[in-house]
Amino acid sequence: MSDNSDYTPPKVWEPKESGGKFASINRPVAGPTHDKALSVGKHPFQLYSLATPNGVKAGVMFEELLALGHSEAEYDAWLVNIGEGEQFGSGFVEINPNSKIPAMVDHSGDKPIRVFESGSILLYLAEKFGAFLPTDIATRTETLNWLFWQMGSAPFVGGGFGHFYSYAPVKLEYPIDRYTMETKRQLDVLDRRLADNRYLAGDEYTIADIANWAWYGQLVLGRLYDAAEFLQVHTYEHVVRWAKEIDARPAVQRGRMVNRTFGEPETQLHERHDASDFETKTQDKIGQ
Repeated sequence: MSDNSDYTPPKVWEPKESGGKFASINRPVAGPTHDKALSVGKHPFQLYSLATPNGVKAGVMFEELLALGHSEAEYDAWLVNIGEGEQFGSGFVEINPNSKIPAMVDHSGDKPIRVFESGSILLYLAEKFGAFLPTDIATRTETLNWLFWQMGSAPFVGGGFGHFYSYAPVKLEYPIDRYTMETKRQLDVLDRRLADNRYLAGDEYTIADIANWAWYGQLVLGRLYDAAEFLQVHTYEHVVRWAKEIDARPAVQRGRMVNRTFGEPETQLHERHDASDFETKTQDKIGQ
């Protein structure tokens, strides 16, 4: 990869080794790279994920549903190690042709239903169980406004700011400044909304909060990219208030542990197959 500020794009782009943390799995084509069937557990829902911000959304949603008493939402959560290219296995590509986590299969009906894209998973589960998605048209629409806002906005934070600030092989001022500007603008959008509202859709906790908290909540809590000081996240006081309130929810605390492979061993639950796993199968308990 060149850091030459005089770089001129060729007439026809050709792939080459770009360097950086994820260079080994980046490629310009879709489809599987190897044959690998997906594991299937005993529960109606099978989640295939990793505790990135997008993956955290799914884990939190399942745990919130179970906390509400929806026992039919029991699930198995299988680890997909994206650093090793497991998302390109044939079984995973069958349920998500885009090879991104999280992806899910619902086996509760006559035929399995695949669900991919984290926002689609949240919406599917909310509608299936009648939870975390208001039924009145105005609040439902406001919830979906903020859900789809997050889905469209967060790539600038993850693929843009996060990549160039943390993962790129060289630090380049222009892209870091460009994506920092956009990340801070997005935080300001949220801060203005939350100045007059407890949650994003109003007084009710919804899938919009789950989706946005996984990205912006964790960002202002200092959990993403080691960038809290750089972004001066403390200045977004309403986002910080909202983030801390959601972070205190027991279901959120459990959900962010699911398929987690980094951080303190007691916060890592590589696979989740039973509610008791949070007490007995975290990495500090199994000694790995």
